[in-house]
Amino acid sequence: MTGLWFTSSWVVLAVAGLSPARPIAQAVPQPVKAQPVDPQVDKPIVTDTQFDSALPALSNDINAPLEAMPPPPATATPSAGPVAPTGDTLAPIAAETPELSAPLQPLATFDTAPLVSVADVRDDKDVVIRYDTQVRGLDELDLTGQFNSFSALKDGRGKAANAAMISARAREDEALAVRLMKSKGYYDGTAISTIEQPPAKSGGPLKAIVSATPGKVYNLSSVNITAGPVLPPDLLTHELPLKIGDRIEADRIQGAEANLALKLPQQGYPFVVVGQRDIVLDDAKWTGDYTLPVDTGPRSSFGTYSTEGKLAFDARHVGVLARFKDGELYDNRKVDDLRQALIATGLFSTVSVEPKRTGTINPDGTEQVDLLVRQAAGPPRSLAATAGYSTGEGIKLEGSFTHRNIFPPEGALIGTIVAGTQEQGLSGTFRRSNAGKRDRTVTLIASANHSNYDAFNAFTGTLSGRISYDSTPIWQKKFTYSYGFELTGTNQSVYDFGVGNRVRKTYGILALPGQVLFDTSDSLLNPTRGYRLKLNVSPETSVSGGVRPYARVLIEGSIYQPVSQSFVIAGRIKVGTIPGVARDDLAPSRRYYGGGGGSVRGYGYQRLGPFDPQGNPVGGRSLNEFSIEARYRFGNFGIVPFFDAGNAYETVYPKGGDLRYGAGIGGRFYTNFGPMRIDVATPLNPRPGDGKVALYISIGQAF
Repeated sequence: MTGLWFTSSWVVLAVAGLSPARPIAQAVPQPVKAQPVDPQVDKPIVTDTQFDSALPALSNDINAPLEAMPPPPATATPSAGPVAPTGDTLAPIAAETPELSAPLQPLATFDTAPLVSVADVRDDKDVVIRYDTQVRGLDELDLTGQFNSFSALKDGRGKAANAAMISARAREDEALAVRLMKSKGYYDGTAISTIEQPPAKSGGPLKAIVSATPGKVYNLSSVNITAGPVLPPDLLTHELPLKIGDRIEADRIQGAEANLALKLPQQGYPFVVVGQRDIVLDDAKWTGDYTLPVDTGPRSSFGTYSTEGKLAFDARHVGVLARFKDGELYDNRKVDDLRQALIATGLFSTVSVEPKRTGTINPDGTEQVDLLVRQAAGPPRSLAATAGYSTGEGIKLEGSFTHRNIFPPEGALIGTIVAGTQEQGLSGTFRRSNAGKRDRTVTLIASANHSNYDAFNAFTGTLSGRISYDSTPIWQKKFTYSYGFELTGTNQSVYDFGVGNRVRKTYGILALPGQVLFDTSDSLLNPTRGYRLKLNVSPETSVSGGVRPYARVLIEGSIYQPVSQSFVIAGRIKVGTIPGVARDDLAPSRRYYGGGGGSVRGYGYQRLGPFDPQGNPVGGRSLNEFSIEARYRFGNFGIVPFFDAGNAYETVYPKGGDLRYGAGIGGRFYTNFGPMRIDVATPLNPRPGDGKVALYISIGQAF
């Protein structure tokens, strides 16, 4: 009905608009014909006979097919040419227009490249608005540095695409300033940002200003811990370092809670869980009530061990590595120590230690906690190689093959080959680590060696054994020791002063060497602070035409003093003596010599000390050495100027005079396993035959 009403109205308006005007005097009254009325709108429906006759006849049958609309009458458009109203009438038009009947062009002939619009053209001259950032009100709270680290304005580096972007960054920094103030206890703090335009025609940048107003600081009015009973009763309050009157600072509160979570597992509570704090602020008094829920779990003590995974050794050997006993109060520091000891074995790709509740209550009221060790044994075999060069020793290459666990637990077999210009050798080593006791190592070595130096030429076979308490790069200890035995048979060339020429002699040597080391340095291969004191004592007996007992004693100390993070001063002193035997009754390989990369640099290896008439060193019964280095490091590289002094003497005790001096400079390349060292030195008071320059290449510092 609505459509008919709209159409009929339009028709009425059209008829009214097109009907000619009549004079009123000529108007003739016409009979009024009744019009149908629309009951919905209570208005007459106006019909148009011509309009209605154009519509198809309506049928009461809703399923009847629709009748086709009659075609509209043809009209002529002079300016457009002939028009075909129906399909078949296109033929004459096509005949008159040959282009319409021509075949279409192939698609390949068309240019398919997309059109480039203006929006696709990149404008290299993008508009950039520059601005400066200024923050006010945070200096007094010592928060400016933190603000600058997280500031959105600062992160933009003073550039933005438009002013809206600067305003958005400034609003972010408002919220940042408020958060920072709250972290310091200023919970009423507010911040507002403003953007200041530069002076007219100045061409300067905008100024984005964030102004912070801290307000009053809030302090703790109460500190409450909700937890069960613990031993000792004040354990929780003692390990939560918060008190009434403290500022409600985020760092202070989080640090106190972290301390509680750290200290409780060290005092018998391995399963402690620190809950979510609740702080109720009183903005009238600027105070806050602090409440912290804590689930301490049971007070526990150590139980037994179990292990699972790909095993390198069993649970019994895990107990050898532990520094605690069954029934001892639980301390997670000792669990961490056990984990480090397992890692130090070098037998695992991954290993973990986890406490497990058992529900068993001990007589002292603690719950027994067992430790589960999850193992993933790593490859037991490895190859290693080292290389070095120094004037006097020549080139020295050393390769080794190790099976770290061929005799479980921790029974290693090591084969070593030495190939050098002046030394060659072969050795086999059996080593049992943590042998029945934590950090105790038992070592047996059989070796054959040939060495050819200016001091002697020797063929030597050795069988030795040692029990030691040693440091490792992972687990460095302050106090270490070793003791053992050594059986050596050697044939060596020696200058016989009675004969006046070099002869070969055979020596049989039995030695009982021992060593004690006290080490406070911070690294085995690259110390930067601390000191070391070492004492070597070896009672020996030499058999060569008679039995001659003697002792070899050597004392060495070094100190490392940092001047800055990149600069360290290092110093060393060494003193040795061999009482009880004449020098000529000692095998040349057991005498003291000076010179070389670990001694007085600038002089050849073993070339400090007495000489025979042929100009070859013969060694002595005493020794003294002094060294100082200035170690400067930059990144993974370093420069080390150094000065050395020392000599070897025929007398039993070293002399203070007749010192030889060497100086030089070295380069260091620092790696994960220690520094690589290249030193170049020259003798400052050389003797006839001493070289002008000496070169040393090795791994690790000189001392």
